[in-house]
This record gives sequence, structure tokens and C-alpha cells, in this order.
Amino acid sequence: MFIGEYHHTVDNKGRLAVPVKFRGELAGGAVVTRGLDNCLFLLTRAELDKLAQELAAGPLNKSKMRAYARHMLAGAMEATPDKQGRIMIPEHLRRFGGITKDVVVAGLYNRIEIWNKTAWETYTKRNEEEINDIAEQLSEVGM
Repeated sequence: MFIGEYHHTVDNKGRLAVPVKFRGELAGGAVVTRGLDNCLFLLTRAELDKLAQELAAGPLNKSKMRAYARHMLAGAMEATPDKQGRIMIPEHLRRFGGITKDVVVAGLYNRIEIWNKTAWETYTKRNEEEINDIAEQLSEVGM
């Protein structure tokens, strides 16, 4: 399980030190891919396999399903931490997420999100102002 918010930097080679608390779960293999809201997702192999199976089971004749599968899987890259606990984030993914130097690594139970620090601050500020409305809307659908 991944939880917590950590502030890190990406070095000039595109390497990110994964928070120590997350490394054990990623040791069996990990994948970094485009996420939603212009962040990156870092998934265990098991979580990626679940996602890929769900996408493969979707209707191939639906253009939105194909677009979502392409978004999540086409740019995915292996990202198993090295001995220093770093993963390599490829250039195309850094470009997608606006990842330059300062990042926020956020644990969200079954995935890790990697955000450009400024984008994270903007996103969280906006949502913190609306969180009561968001909670109310989710309660209306059984959450």
C-alpha cells in the first residue's frame, strides 16, 4: 500500500529516488506511464497487469476505450528501482508530466503519482477549496 506525499528531485539524467517506504513493494518490478491530470503513474507489475487486463476486456470497437488504452499503455516503461532506489523516467514521460527538477511523489494506495511540484500545488489548492462539494457529490453515488 502506498500512502503519503514526498518532495524529491529528478536529476539531469532523468532519475528519481523513490521514497524508501515505497521501495519494497516495487522491488518485484514496476512500470511508469502516463497518468491522468498530467501526472505520471508508477505501478507495480501486478497493478499494471490488472489495468492491462481491464483494458483488454473492454470493447475494441469503442474509440474512447482504444484511446484510453493507448494513453495508459503505449508509453509505459519498465522502472524497477536500482540499488540506490532510483528509477529512470524516460524523456517522453518527463515531457508529458512537465517533470523537470522538483517533483511530488504521492502514494495513492495501489499506485504512486509523480507530479511536477508546481502543478501539484495548483491542483491540490484548487481541490482543497472544493473538497466539501466533492465529498458531498461522492456521497450521492454511494461513497
